[in-house]
Amino acid sequence: MARYIGPKSKIARKFGDPIYGPDKFLDKKGFPPGQHGQTRKRRKQSEYGMQLQEKQKAKYTYGILERQFRNLFEKASRKKGITGENLLKLIEARLDNVVFRLGIAPTRAAARQLVSHRHITVNGEVVNIPSFALRAGDIVGVREKSKSLVAITDSLVSARKSFSWLEWDEEKLLGKFLNYPPREEIPENIKEQLIVELYSK
Repeated sequence: MARYIGPKSKIARKFGDPIYGPDKFLDKKGFPPGQHGQTRKRRKQSEYGMQLQEKQKAKYTYGILERQFRNLFEKASRKKGITGENLLKLIEARLDNVVFRLGIAPTRAAARQLVSHRHITVNGEVVNIPSFALRAGDIVGVREKSKSLVAITDSLVSARKSFSWLEWDEEKLLGKFLNYPPREEIPENIKEQLIVELYSK
């Protein structure tokens, strides 16, 4: 799957879940997209179908390609603990996701762009790899020259959720990745066990 840049509401309706945030079209049209979305009688989904759909949903939510996703799964399966939870924790530790969680960017796609365009630093050094894996104690910041960017200032002004695994310094525009997040505090509606079952076949 190439990175998706099409209509987000279409994908949200496909999964029946606002994976990109509040969606007025999903609220109005709570049925699959397409000409026959409202009238088509869907067959009962197979076990494999449900597992595949959950994996696709996670990939769309976080904007991760198949090879990256499988690599993360293999890494998660080698770690101690529950593989599904490990997978989500590793994804949450990606630089693009942390930039989004800190409120520096309004969406993960925007966060990826900021990272790729060299506006973000890790421990004082510019990092332009969105998939860069953060470790406990890493400091994520906005490059000095980029602090006045309208996209960043507008995003920081809007309401931002706080997370127990992240710290944010409003004055210095610096965030600290404290640790991997506990599963119960990851807000995404993903059934990670179905993904584990799919890859374990």
